[in-house]
Amino acid sequence: MQSITAALMPHLMIAPILVPLITACLMLFLREGKHRTKATLSLSAAVLNLVIAVALLLWGKQSDGPSAFGVYLPSNWDVPYGIVLVLDRFSALMLLVAAIVTLMALLFALARWHKAGAHFHPLIQIQIMGLNGAFLTGDLFNLFVFFEVMLAASYGLLLHGSGPSRVKSGLQYIAINLAASSLFLVGASMIYGVTGTLNMADLAARIPQVAAADRALLHTACAILAVAFLAKAAMWPLNFWLVPAYSSASAPSAAVFALLTKVGVYVLLRLSTLLFPPEAGSSAGFGSQWLLWGGMATLAFGAIGLLASQRPARLAGYAVIVSSGTLLAVVGFARPELTAAALYYLPSSTLAVAAFFLLGEIMERSRTDPHSQRAPEDEEDHLPFALADLEIARTANLDEDEEVLIGRAIPASTALLGLAFICCTVLVAGLPPLSGFIGKFAMLSALLPLPVEAPRVGLASWTLLVLVIVSGLFALVALSRTGIRFFWAPMERGGHLLRVAEFVPIAVLIAACVLFTVRGEALMRYAQATATSLYQPRGYIDAVFSTKPLPTPTNAERLGVPVSETRP
Repeated sequence: MQSITAALMPHLMIAPILVPLITACLMLFLREGKHRTKATLSLSAAVLNLVIAVALLLWGKQSDGPSAFGVYLPSNWDVPYGIVLVLDRFSALMLLVAAIVTLMALLFALARWHKAGAHFHPLIQIQIMGLNGAFLTGDLFNLFVFFEVMLAASYGLLLHGSGPSRVKSGLQYIAINLAASSLFLVGASMIYGVTGTLNMADLAARIPQVAAADRALLHTACAILAVAFLAKAAMWPLNFWLVPAYSSASAPSAAVFALLTKVGVYVLLRLSTLLFPPEAGSSAGFGSQWLLWGGMATLAFGAIGLLASQRPARLAGYAVIVSSGTLLAVVGFARPELTAAALYYLPSSTLAVAAFFLLGEIMERSRTDPHSQRAPEDEEDHLPFALADLEIARTANLDEDEEVLIGRAIPASTALLGLAFICCTVLVAGLPPLSGFIGKFAMLSALLPLPVEAPRVGLASWTLLVLVIVSGLFALVALSRTGIRFFWAPMERGGHLLRVAEFVPIAVLIAACVLFTVRGEALMRYAQATATSLYQPRGYIDAVFSTKPLPTPTNAERLGVPVSETRP
């Protein structure tokens, strides 16, 4: 049984790409009115995607070997000429986070948003395919392909539901991403011209051997390529488009978009540790200072934006920038212990922001939704107080309308939303006891020196430490102010209209963060093993080059295998 599982698991690596692709193609054959059929098919595919992600993560945890424990050759060609998919602890973690967020966003959309425009379900499936492909691919060319697939789907999701604000912000979003895609092509073509390859493992092996005369051209190509990913990762000042676009998108689309910035962070961390390790010679650590100080500038910008915003959707957009800035700065430090803490912080912050986008849509809708208005008062409410009631009223707390606060019933929907908002506030601000605090505390512990090491700590460490603390304080102030305005201030309306399909995804995302808190030790060990493997790229390179194509009649001669031993 174990041998069968071991033989089948590598083929499962292609499933996160094939499942959403096939599902999207099938749904295109259904006419537009088949909402229930499309919803069932799309939700089933998303659940299957989550099951596959969990299976790949568990498979990866069983490996005690090098960083790359799964390599798949879809084209059955030799490395580095053919397409290669690589699964390691980092990509498995990202697949799981993406599967959770996309499933919850899709479930939230089934309450109302999936009927607001055409082809929502095919678009969300293509988005899932692009995300999974970007996390799994092992060469820059296919990274560009999945990058474009992901962006093409995001254009449609951003405009889903129509409206002037979406069209206006969508034009900016499309323009900046088209420019980033052009830079991607330019940078990748220059890298290929210098090194003769786009396979990541092959690039890591060839970069130390690049001639000194070509080193400047290589660095220029890598810088151009990095700008494309920095724009997607929302580094300041390239992030001017993010908050208008994300805050105007529909809530499920914005929750999925929270993953797109993490794609940029993922690629930057992957390429910086793989292509520019200490063994890369004069290219070692290339661009790390730009990531370090640019990430801290992004963190400061996001914190100020939080303090200046009041709408929940804009607060969530700036929370994305704060998370991205923190992670970019950590990538610039290039320290395994700090990266491990950031890898714990990454899934927690992503899930929290996704939940906040979904929650913010319900909060903002409650201010204008006619179904949430309070019903007319009964005539009994105007009857005079009894003597006992008058005695209670003299000593009770009164609101602005001189109505007794003690004993007033809170609608269940308002109570649930308020509790969810408190949890999101605690997670985004990094307060105890939830996982946001554990992630930030782990990063601060890695930044804080031991007494004997204090003189060796530089300005950058202290700056990031202060920014992480101050950004948490700004987030607490901003979110508390918004919570008071929505849940505490007196309003002439009753409880919020809350559908089960809308609250369940928010509750599941928050529950996942609670699980990360309860299982914090196990997740931190996983993050530490992931960070260690990232900073030892030799295991990744060896695993990719040790994978050989299966012998077939067409490649038997090239592989030196007798035709009788090949597969038909």
